[in-house]
Amino acid sequence: MEIRKLTHARIGQPPTFLLFPMMTSLSRSLASLCLLALPLSAQAEDIAAAATPVKLLNVKEGFKVELLYSVPKTEEGSWVAMCNDGKGRFIVSDQYGKLYRVTPPPLGGSPSETKVEVIPVEAGAAQGLAVVNGTLFLQVNGDEFQGRGLYKVTDTNNDDQYDHVELVRGYTERSGEHGPHGVVPGPDGESIYVIVGNQTPLPDFNHSRVPPVWQEDILQPRIYGRGFMRDAEAPRGWVAKVSLDGKNWELITTGFRNEYDAAFNHEGDLFTYDADMEWDMNTPWYRPTRICQVLSGSDFGWRNGSAKWPVRWEDGAPPVVDIGPGSPTGVTFGYGAKFPAKYQEAFYAADWSYGKLYAVHLKPQGAGYTAEFEEFISGQPLPLTDMVVNPADGALYISIGGRRTQSGLYRVTYEGTEDTTPQPMKLEGKEKQLHALRRELESHHGHAGAEGLELAWKNLGHEDRIIRNAARIVVESNPVGQWRKRALNEKDNRAALTALMALIRTGEASDQPAILDRLNAISLNGLNAQDTTTLARNYALAFARLGKPDAAVLQATAARFALLFPHADVGLSEDLCDLLVYCNAPEIVVKTVPLLQSAPTQEEQISYAKALRLATVGWTPELRKNYFEWFLRAANYTGGASFGLFIEDIKRDAIAALSPQEKEALKEVINAKPTPSAPKFAAKALSFQKVWTLADLEGLLGAGFEGGRNFENGRDCFGAVGCFACHRFNQEGGAVGPDLTSVSGKFSPRDLLESVLDPSKEISDQYGSIEFKLKDGKVVIGRIMNMKEDNIMVNTNMMDPNQTVPVDRKQLKEMKPSPYSMMPPGLLNTLKKDDVLDLLAYLLSKGNPDDPMFK
Repeated sequence: MEIRKLTHARIGQPPTFLLFPMMTSLSRSLASLCLLALPLSAQAEDIAAAATPVKLLNVKEGFKVELLYSVPKTEEGSWVAMCNDGKGRFIVSDQYGKLYRVTPPPLGGSPSETKVEVIPVEAGAAQGLAVVNGTLFLQVNGDEFQGRGLYKVTDTNNDDQYDHVELVRGYTERSGEHGPHGVVPGPDGESIYVIVGNQTPLPDFNHSRVPPVWQEDILQPRIYGRGFMRDAEAPRGWVAKVSLDGKNWELITTGFRNEYDAAFNHEGDLFTYDADMEWDMNTPWYRPTRICQVLSGSDFGWRNGSAKWPVRWEDGAPPVVDIGPGSPTGVTFGYGAKFPAKYQEAFYAADWSYGKLYAVHLKPQGAGYTAEFEEFISGQPLPLTDMVVNPADGALYISIGGRRTQSGLYRVTYEGTEDTTPQPMKLEGKEKQLHALRRELESHHGHAGAEGLELAWKNLGHEDRIIRNAARIVVESNPVGQWRKRALNEKDNRAALTALMALIRTGEASDQPAILDRLNAISLNGLNAQDTTTLARNYALAFARLGKPDAAVLQATAARFALLFPHADVGLSEDLCDLLVYCNAPEIVVKTVPLLQSAPTQEEQISYAKALRLATVGWTPELRKNYFEWFLRAANYTGGASFGLFIEDIKRDAIAALSPQEKEALKEVINAKPTPSAPKFAAKALSFQKVWTLADLEGLLGAGFEGGRNFENGRDCFGAVGCFACHRFNQEGGAVGPDLTSVSGKFSPRDLLESVLDPSKEISDQYGSIEFKLKDGKVVIGRIMNMKEDNIMVNTNMMDPNQTVPVDRKQLKEMKPSPYSMMPPGLLNTLKKDDVLDLLAYLLSKGNPDDPMFK
């Protein structure tokens, strides 16, 4: 039996990006932009083994992993979906082929006892499976058998063999990896929930909890980059509830990109793991993979190209937690596993491309949830596809495969000493009341009625965003004539913002003057950044949905918001820039062009450049020249596969807006070729100061943070030395490294400083890079980004996600960890003493300019 037990560091406090193992050096966090390293060197005989050997996996301390079955690829394909059959066995599906029934060996038994039987029916190519009351439901996402759709398979003669296939409903559009995915038994025992990605349009529904008023809702034309699925407009990426007889379909939620699976918790709340668009990396509209509570009636705001809704917009629903780059596949809760209570309650989420199984620890917060997460199991390659807990033995079973890569079936059990008695999470106190209120509001979604409308109106100004969202959806479910006047006369500012958003979304063009009058009556004084963001969003929605008003209205709107721009809240500042450009604000160009130089992140700069491409007033020859010079710098910025095309789209539109005379005057800068150089994200001039050591600075760390530090300079320094290129901090920056917003909860000022000065001093075995030694003597160092069959794509430059090298798995001789952090040393050597202290204070403040360190 091949069993490997690995022990690793205990879990400490979580930063936002990841619940990191306890460490004495921040270099483990900062080096996370590198690939997960292997615990041991892997020799050719291990690599040639069918499924990834267990000794190449990292697993949480106290847990054991067994490789039960290496799937013979040519006979049984590549497994992508799995479910319990209610009898201690599993049903699995090949991505392009048949269904199989798997009987695992007993705990302690030999993997050779694993039994795999083909299910002799004309059905397969399923990416979602569920057995409910003996009936097998499957979501087919291929054309290999009877085509794409939801099917049910039954045993008509009770001989324990499925023998009859029935199409419940077919889906339109072509097959692909963004179509029908998971199928989940409903908690009521009388329904299933189907999980469908953004390639499949909505079918007809008997009922919809989502108000059928969806639009793209963007103020200015988007840019598309490479234009993947550019015709797939809202609503896409959806979840529906289906009766077991298949006759009643109810739309629950829309606005996901490509959520593969979902699972219910004990409270009856549904959760999913949604995909990112990796081509968008390092743009302001990039959205990391994210855990989402599937909130009734909501739109999660996925739109193509640059039109994705940011989390700050209240017409969209927020995620529970962002994970980072990846490729989400199967999910499940740990209920029924003989694990410690914390891991029974965990939500497990599989990342196919990076080979990580996350344990997500949810905690009720307000009417929803917050979460921390950690890597539970990881390996390279480990293309995780699905997982289930087997109630018959309390083990977690995991499948790998997909895209014709090598499949395997693994079993995870607990061998530690902690108590495994179940301790279900309970809602208590305020959270219990708010969750009950949310569910009461949700019961009115899609149903008109005075009782629901009254309940909703009382909560339009609620302090909890999820309650406000649920209340707005109830209002939108009622005929607008019943509440239009009430929305226009609402006196409470926050309730008015929510009610007017509902009216904009459901009303008519003739409502616009009254809506704008009421919006204009809301004083900007005393509004916090979030409410100001919602106010600006309402103006944008009113213009996008109800029509562009006359010049006088645009001028008044520009004057109303001009003094707020630029704003300390970067997201609000970006929204104001779009709105002011749309309104032809006379000073928007002269205010924004300098930000192309001074903004410390490429994401913020890109947002301003994209807005300015459509500006028609306020230009001078010098401002035009400065604007087009930005493209020479931006040519050295890096991002996903669409990044360069996005920049080209912005420049193309900006050139198209020029007159022939302007094009002639600017032709030199427009046609200039960029000089390759390291990207620079701030106007702060840097030159070598000294080789800083810990001894030079540690004596300043006490009194140095007692006040008087400069927040803006700290932010500028974070950008100037390149930190924003890889790391997100306070909703800004790149995506290839971990989010450092919560680093102050984990590291002392001294530990933080030491880790920046010497990033390679200590590298966690979970976050180093891998050396791939090939049989011909070549060496490739990097992280696995993608796989298909035996081909592995390795990213060799984390600053550039597009820089990949193909590695043939059959040609591998050895894999081992690299001893070097990919975070370079000497980052602080271009900073002065006060710059270093401001940078550290910025990190320790979690991005809060009101922290006492800055007083």
